[in-house]
Amino acid sequence: MQAQIRAKTGEDPRQPSEPIRAELDLDERIRDFLAQQRIAVTGISSTRDLTGNVIYRKLKAAGYQVFAVHPTTPTFDGDPCYPALSAIPGGAEGVVIVNRPEVTNAIVHQCADAGIRRVWMHQSLMKAGTSVSPEAVRVCQEQGISVIAGACPMMFVRGADFGHRCMRLMLRLTGGLPH
Repeated sequence: MQAQIRAKTGEDPRQPSEPIRAELDLDERIRDFLAQQRIAVTGISSTRDLTGNVIYRKLKAAGYQVFAVHPTTPTFDGDPCYPALSAIPGGAEGVVIVNRPEVTNAIVHQCADAGIRRVWMHQSLMKAGTSVSPEAVRVCQEQGISVIAGACPMMFVRGADFGHRCMRLMLRLTGGLPH
């Protein structure tokens, strides 16, 4: 219901410090995450075509206000790139983390400090590339941050391509989606 209200008004009635209910199931957390309009993506690269770049572009094409975050890259695809989550003007409502697990820990602490209440830790198919860190998941839970620890947002975003829709179905049928 709250996601529907936010979608209609464009506002989040919760205060930034108010935790999201921990008992939300995966589908509710995904809907809540994707109902936000201001999403930061970490793990982009201006020199290589990495997964973070693809996710940034897909979210932008789907109509989200997307913010690239990288400590040493000033621009990405012609848009400003921010050195830290706290540098994003007006903040972000959610963060997709596409970094190594040891970097994820630091980013989750940035989220807590910046009042960001939604985190999606990207994980590729067959867990070949993962941002998921058990320590970072624990910090999210302690800080009242809604966390999706695994999977790829491109499987769920509006206009998901056929391959990502197939992956979503396969992972759902085999129990491979995060809990």
